[in-house]
Amino acid sequence: MESSLPARMVILGVYIVLLYLGVAWGSSGSYLEQQILAFIIFISGLMLLELDSPEVWRTNSRLILIFGAVWFNLVMVKGLFLDWPTHDQASLARLYFLSPCTFAPFLITLLLGTRAGLFAVVQVSMLASLLTGQMYDFTFLLISLLSGFTAVYFTQNVRKRFDLIKAGVAVGFLNLLCATVLGLLHGRSWEALGGQALCGVGAAIVTALVVSAILPLVEGAFQITTTISWIELADLNHPLLQQMTMEAPGTYHHSLLVANIAESGAKAIGLDATACRVMAYFHDIGKIIKPEYFAENIPPGANPHENLSPSMSALIIIAHVKEGIDLALKYRLKKQILDAIQQHHGDSVVTYFYQRALQQQRDAREGGKIMNMREEDVPEVSETSFRYPGPKPQTKEIALLSIADAVEAASRSMEKPTAQRIEDLVNEIVEHKIADHQLDECHLTMNEIRSAAEAMSATLKNMMHTRISYAKKERPSASTVVKPTKRSTHTGSSASAAA
Repeated sequence: MESSLPARMVILGVYIVLLYLGVAWGSSGSYLEQQILAFIIFISGLMLLELDSPEVWRTNSRLILIFGAVWFNLVMVKGLFLDWPTHDQASLARLYFLSPCTFAPFLITLLLGTRAGLFAVVQVSMLASLLTGQMYDFTFLLISLLSGFTAVYFTQNVRKRFDLIKAGVAVGFLNLLCATVLGLLHGRSWEALGGQALCGVGAAIVTALVVSAILPLVEGAFQITTTISWIELADLNHPLLQQMTMEAPGTYHHSLLVANIAESGAKAIGLDATACRVMAYFHDIGKIIKPEYFAENIPPGANPHENLSPSMSALIIIAHVKEGIDLALKYRLKKQILDAIQQHHGDSVVTYFYQRALQQQRDAREGGKIMNMREEDVPEVSETSFRYPGPKPQTKEIALLSIADAVEAASRSMEKPTAQRIEDLVNEIVEHKIADHQLDECHLTMNEIRSAAEAMSATLKNMMHTRISYAKKERPSASTVVKPTKRSTHTGSSASAAA
């Protein structure tokens, strides 16, 4: 249903009906002109949304979110105008600054990004001016646009919940400035001017607080994770990560290194680096169930796979994906983390055990010739049995995680790593992923893959950089030690000095 065209038409139809109800609410007489103008603004907004934010346009749940936030914002503004007495221009001006026109811009920018936030600003400002009957008063439209653009500007880099409050303060300061300038231009008293300024500052801060309070609920309802939530999830004190440090320390260290590599690749191509880091922390949590079967946790000389068939070993290795999903569901991790656990291996082959199974098949056939056995009596090795269930990475972030995971694992077996060897290793893994069609569904371009690979190579070089070995100072041998000369007791002090 996310990409269904009929469902999208139903969503747009419902929004149009709600918009017309908003026009009719509290209106007296004929409002045909308002309906026509509302339809024109709506159609213009749709064209802007499809051109500037195609990912929002193609996803029905995000359309519901953006149009729902805009409509709810319009209802709040119109309800305020209907209930608030406006006997004079000073009261009407206070109402302009008191209107919560930044609600949808704050919320949509946090959840869907800057472009969708700008769409919300334009739609709320123009439709609010229309629905409240202030369509011919440029002042209200100007204040709404300026406060909305300011909200988007200061919300685009919000990383903590307190940053959202600071964005609200910034909008409040802009409202204060607008109230002062407009009040002086219209020759209003200082008392009226102070009332406007207080309304503007208070409304902006309260709106930011309300958005901050409802943000977790909206995130959960629409399965969207904001930067704020990603940073909260990056806390290494999460119970699953703490369990990993105790039961699978090698996997925990591997996950930290993968996080560094994936984060550098994401930064190089402008993706959400914090999301990549958090996904890397949790991508192998399924190994907690049977940590002793994974290379990073196996002590030297104690390999349990030596006593297992290749197919059984592959089954145990592949099972860590399903077990990771079970743990993620148990601890209610975000959907994006579940997707990363499920997709970071794609449907690739567990190469080592597949090759080992093929070698055993060849050995069995050679032995069968000696015993006059037919080749068809030796069971065939099915590649399907050695493949992960998939699906392939569906997002750019998970694709980078997939590359980083393979790069870190392969780098462990490098002897005498040099800059050129590291670059060759990263390029070889990327080429193999492309040839195996593991990156076909993530929408990464070749230019992005190349830039991310270069950044990953640089990070891996820094991680594998060894210290310069300093020559140790040789200790003098016993034959070169000068022993004190035996003298009489009254010359002992001079003997010690000589020694």
